[in-house]
Amino acid sequence: MAKNPPYGDGHRHGAVKERSQTYNPKNNRWTKRDNETGQFIDQKSDDEPFKGVRKEK
Repeated sequence: MAKNPPYGDGHRHGAVKERSQTYNPKNNRWTKRDNETGQFIDQKSDDEPFKGVRKEK
C-alpha cells in the first residue's frame, strides 16, 4: 500500500472540502466559492484553475 510521507509537512491529501470553483468567461479567471453560503471567496490572478478544488458544471 502506498504511503505519503513525510507526515506533517503541510501538503494536502485529496480535494478541498466545502469548496468549489467556477470559470468566469467575462474576465477569463477561476473563482472559488463556499458551498455552505454560496459566497465567492477567492479569484485566481492567472488563467489556471485552483489545485485540489472541485469544478462546478
